[in-house]
Amino acid sequence: MSLIAIIDYGMGNLRSVEKAFEHVGHRAFIARQPEEVSRASHVVLPGVGGFPECMRNLERTGMVDAVYRSIESGKQFLGICLGLQLLFSESEEFGPHKGLNILKGRVVRFSLGQEYKVPHMGWNQIRMVMDIPLLQGVPDNSFVYFVHSYHVVPADKGIISTLSDYGSDFVSSIYRENIFACQFHPEKSQETGLRILKNFGDIQ
Repeated sequence: MSLIAIIDYGMGNLRSVEKAFEHVGHRAFIARQPEEVSRASHVVLPGVGGFPECMRNLERTGMVDAVYRSIESGKQFLGICLGLQLLFSESEEFGPHKGLNILKGRVVRFSLGQEYKVPHMGWNQIRMVMDIPLLQGVPDNSFVYFVHSYHVVPADKGIISTLSDYGSDFVSSIYRENIFACQFHPEKSQETGLRILKNFGDIQ
């Protein structure tokens, strides 16, 4: 059975993510120390707030190394919202600021016409680009819940697993080897989000 560590670096309410995993039958816990992360089979990097503050908190709590070690060891890894953005090389939010550089690319602010509000907030559809285990049982064009002002621009377009449309296409999730990361909040996305979290925990 999977044991899922949700990394706590002092940013946001993580209990909703923990409860969502419990709801679909997976064991999850909030990890406040790097050594706690090492005993899990699966690792989640959530995120709310500003990019530079989150990077500082990850470094301060020693969780940067925990993230690198988890991914290098082949553990299933899930990034949520800012947890997706932090995986990239740099962000222009209050920036530029360096990210974890696990994935090459940049995080940029939406540049949209006046008819589009920023942040992009609420329900939007995801369009499948790649057939991956995390999205098994999730119909194409399913609705998920977003809250963000910035989005990722990967250097390698081959890691894009879903796109969404807000004025133009933006990357709503990526997949590479043992990493899946999404701009939307699966824990707030009702049945679709719960299915993604169950799929994540089911991968051994």
